[in-house]
Amino acid sequence: MLRHLSIDEWIQAIDLPILDVRSPSEYEHGHIQGACSLPLFNDIERAQLGTTYKQIGKSEALMLGLDLVGPRMKELVQQAMLLAPGHQTRVHCWRGGMRSGSLAWLLHTMGFDTVYTLSGGYKAYRNWAIHQFDKKYNLHVVGGRTGSAKTEVLQVLKSFDQSIVDLEGLAHHKGSAFGWIGQQAQPTQEQFENYLAHQLYQIGNSTFWLEDESERIGLVRIPKPLFEQLRSAQVYFLDIPRVVRIPHLIKTYSHFGDEKLEVSILRIHKRLGGLSTKTALDALSRQDYECVADLMLNYYDKYYEAGVGRRVLCSVIRVSSDTVDPQINAALILDYKLKISHGTHQTYSI
Repeated sequence: MLRHLSIDEWIQAIDLPILDVRSPSEYEHGHIQGACSLPLFNDIERAQLGTTYKQIGKSEALMLGLDLVGPRMKELVQQAMLLAPGHQTRVHCWRGGMRSGSLAWLLHTMGFDTVYTLSGGYKAYRNWAIHQFDKKYNLHVVGGRTGSAKTEVLQVLKSFDQSIVDLEGLAHHKGSAFGWIGQQAQPTQEQFENYLAHQLYQIGNSTFWLEDESERIGLVRIPKPLFEQLRSAQVYFLDIPRVVRIPHLIKTYSHFGDEKLEVSILRIHKRLGGLSTKTALDALSRQDYECVADLMLNYYDKYYEAGVGRRVLCSVIRVSSDTVDPQINAALILDYKLKISHGTHQTYSI
């Protein structure tokens, strides 16, 4: 079977592998989650084809394409068989045109039982992804000052059969100037949005939890429509003493090396001020991590509290705790949520 699928049909065909035949740089910039890169042309060849099409004509570009891909047809089929051993697959390119259509025909000719192409290609997928952020969601937010182990609380909520969206996990960044430490390279903005759209689609109409964030997480930004929902949602604010949070920060960051901590301190030196920056660097040189963490919290606590203060009135629920244990704090949050649903607890702003 050789058939075009609409974007909705494509998304629902979750059991079939996806072959992305765009160039490597197109794939790296952004791709459908789970798609395997099987480029018909490399980046240089794609540029050559584009130049030929514009300067000479379509027929000449097609002939050049045949010259380039012809010797690799056997290799393409062999790679496709490895990536889709069931001989059933989905294939797409940028607009759902000649690249995906050509490979789909080749695979079907070589014995693939089912080959679907995406009408409108990756461009249609991107429109679908962006549309996910315009939907209205039933979400709750885990808040708390820096060092409250909010991400760990999210993961415990997941173990309690709660749906979550881990924005920092998708962004490969913990949000602060230190958030890059211990993380893999961040995705592009486009790929971050693709990951996020996929999770939102899977959750659908279910209630889910996410962590309170600034609009920017490292180099990527939360799409504005979703960020606005996050900022107006109910926040369960973990109110944990600084003396408890400092050891957690030390445990989280100190083993990655002082050089990385220094880089992060210098990134925010203008906001810290000259004296605090010098004091922090001097403390770091002595490996006085407690002093470093305390100085950083002078800045981050004020920054976070200012953000909480801009939230919708009466949308913040203070959840007092004397620990950063995520099991305890996740249970506390769910208990508060239950009390609110029963009308036995009042919401109020910090």
